[in-house]
Amino acid sequence: MKNRLKVQRAEHNFSQAELAEKIGVSRQTINSVETGRYVPSTVLALKLAQVFGVGVEAVFQLEEGD
Repeated sequence: MKNRLKVQRAEHNFSQAELAEKIGVSRQTINSVETGRYVPSTVLALKLAQVFGVGVEAVFQLEEGD
């Protein structure tokens, strides 16, 4: 799964730490999602999308083979 988390975060001028605080996770979790090392739970994906005011599909997309 690919994501636009880093792009969305930059567009909203959030640091990883600020975004993490807003949704109640660690900065390391945000970093791991951004780099593709961690696939977020449905709840986490929904929280991220909600912070940005977009649908989940604007942040996360399935890749061929997922």
